[in-house]
Amino acid sequence: MYDIIGDIHGCYAELEELLSTLGYSFHDGVPNHPDGRSLAFVGDGMDRGPDSLSVMNLLFALQDSGQLHYSPGNHCNKLYRYAKGNNVQQTHGLETTVAELDNLPPNERRRVLTRYRRFYEALPLYQELDEGKLIIAHAGLPERMIGAKPSGAMKTFVLYGDITGGTLPDGRPIRRDWAAHYSGGPWIVYGHTPVRSPRFAGHSVNIDTGCVFGGMLTALRWPELEIAAIPSRQPFQPEKFSEFPS
Repeated sequence: MYDIIGDIHGCYAELEELLSTLGYSFHDGVPNHPDGRSLAFVGDGMDRGPDSLSVMNLLFALQDSGQLHYSPGNHCNKLYRYAKGNNVQQTHGLETTVAELDNLPPNERRRVLTRYRRFYEALPLYQELDEGKLIIAHAGLPERMIGAKPSGAMKTFVLYGDITGGTLPDGRPIRRDWAAHYSGGPWIVYGHTPVRSPRFAGHSVNIDTGCVFGGMLTALRWPELEIAAIPSRQPFQPEKFSEFPS
């Protein structure tokens, strides 16, 4: 039994509230559920929001306790490249995480970045759970890639979705609607593209409901396929949400 949480993007207060709503309580810094449920995440826990470090510390604690199920997203990958010392642009939300890091004492800043590198390097491209009936992939996963050997194409799809190479007028990449054509047996739970409410299409569901843009922070309960959500405390930015045909 899993509770899969959508893109958090540094909204730690909303995450704490959602965990409480789901019935979790903290013991030694790790959320536990009385019914033995486990947490899982579609990625992009950090960037853009007000408290990425607290989200990261929670993820570190889950990993240290052997309870982490996390599919890394594009923001996770960019922060990893930054943590390695690569020359990456501090834009699209990375600048907020870097500002939090810069407020730490130098030794603590180095410790967090070192710990983050170890965190990221232990993650698979996507999570396959419940004997293959459940797949968690940040931006999705087409049927042809399920169980395939990891490749550059798979990594690009999982991190960014089915991108065309073009961009919208506001700079966002143009993505094909892969979920509309997904007909595989496993359920694919993903995020990455903010929607006003969870979007079910075939055996797929997008649970990025744009918490950092003033929407909601959403969880999908598996195998019940029930939704739990709490409202965001962030300003509402309607232009950040995508709409799809029903």
